[in-house]
Amino acid sequence: MTATAAAPPLMSVRRSVLVLGVLEAFGPLSMDLYLPRLPQLAASLHTSDALAQLTMSVCMVGLGVGQLVAGPLSDRFGRRRPLLIGVALFTVFSLACVLAPTVEALLVARLLQGLAGSAGLVITMAVARDLYSGADLSRMLSLLTLVSASAPIVAPVAGGALALVVDWRGVFLVLTGVGGALFLLALFGLRETLPAAARHGGGMRVLGAHARSLARDPVFVLVVLAAAAGGTAFFAYLSMSSFVLQDGFGLSPQLFALCFAGNALANLLGAQLSRVLVRRAGPARLYVAGQLASAAAAALLLAAVLLGWGLAGVVAALPLWLFASGLGGPNGTTLALGGHAARAGTAAAVLGTVTFTVGPVVAPLAALGGASALSMAQTIAFASLAAALLALLAARHRRVRRDCTFSA
Repeated sequence: MTATAAAPPLMSVRRSVLVLGVLEAFGPLSMDLYLPRLPQLAASLHTSDALAQLTMSVCMVGLGVGQLVAGPLSDRFGRRRPLLIGVALFTVFSLACVLAPTVEALLVARLLQGLAGSAGLVITMAVARDLYSGADLSRMLSLLTLVSASAPIVAPVAGGALALVVDWRGVFLVLTGVGGALFLLALFGLRETLPAAARHGGGMRVLGAHARSLARDPVFVLVVLAAAAGGTAFFAYLSMSSFVLQDGFGLSPQLFALCFAGNALANLLGAQLSRVLVRRAGPARLYVAGQLASAAAAALLLAAVLLGWGLAGVVAALPLWLFASGLGGPNGTTLALGGHAARAGTAAAVLGTVTFTVGPVVAPLAALGGASALSMAQTIAFASLAAALLALLAARHRRVRRDCTFSA
């Protein structure tokens, strides 16, 4: 990889991949570690499955909305300070989850936990854009996935193991310790990547100018809309899969965790295939290929449910869908951020906010009648098809070029 001309060579590739990849794991860690304990959480707090799922939704909304604050702040004050504050607050609110006496208190703590953790998600993307562009940025994002995707592989397996010895409060206590470790990693492992001369003065006028520039970029808008559809599909899988596979098909928390980890591994492998192919095929072409393959795999999942193929059909289709999603994902981010080096934090914030907030709002509506295999498969299929159509529109636009270079 080659660093962009504007980015100082402050971190080696190996070090930046490790630090940024681990910090990007806030989302998976916040969700997947306690996912096997979600049914038990509902019983412990004497609440419904819907409210138990809502503890995931509000955290994901926080992870999304908080990026609208953390991203622009990182454009103004640099990447390091907002990141450290966010990670510290994430640790505090994780402890608040441990102490929550009711589901209402847990919902508030989870929302605040997500708002704080959003800094890790958006600022890692901004740092990557500070350092790389074009195909090199896509390769960097794929390498970040190699590290960050270990979280959804390890977290549910660790959560399944933790379920043998602790309740859901114990899982959040472990998450508190993880937050403290991530703070130390950010404190000692991440240098500043945005020079003082490249920072803007802040204020609503600058933020409004950035927003207008993003809105005038049709490729950015189309990729963001596709990300919203993809986020809906993913959150439907994330919030319903534990109920479908455990309550519907009778898997134990440990077997569910293994299935979930296998699906995460498939997603990781898709991202690494993208890293290998991107310089030859180009980010735009791989983005479309991944989205089309994702839609096809989602259609297979829906067919498996409608035709009664049972557990085997569902378990076979899900990793195919996640593999295809991994193939397209890094390249969509590359297209979205490619022309916005001067406002990378704000651009990453908009992309991340839409990805993390639309799904938690839309997907639960499909589960109002219960988290069934059919409701999960239908949501994934229709959302994946919408994402594929939007990706085709983005790729056909005149501003998308093979080398993904845009004028900033």
